[in-house]
Amino acid sequence: MATPASPARDPQLLKGVLPMLVLALLRERDSYGYELVTRLQDAGLVDVAAGSVYPVLTRLERDGHLTAYLVRSSSGPARKYYTPTESGLELLTRQRRGWHQLGDVVAVVLTSGPHRARTVPEVAP
Repeated sequence: MATPASPARDPQLLKGVLPMLVLALLRERDSYGYELVTRLQDAGLVDVAAGSVYPVLTRLERDGHLTAYLVRSSSGPARKYYTPTESGLELLTRQRRGWHQLGDVVAVVLTSGPHRARTVPEVAP
């Protein structure tokens, strides 16, 4: 029997927050794709794969939220580094605000009221 995915590993949750996480990491310092994958893994998303991160980078760059530049590498081809644009930083601010507002609502709903046992109405014969 398969065990359910933890919230950090739920693909749908991750899909929704990954652009915000990528922008937040890039706000700290420019990075190339694989480095972002390892930074996310080091932060606790151990199952995040390059196949999830690279499409996010492509989409954010296409939408003008990131710019990229090449840096020579001593261990292979040049690496494409990403940095957030002003638009990307504004998007991150909006996403963080939305995330905190959503978290507040989730906390209220998950902690509201005592747990009640479900009752099944009796059916008249």
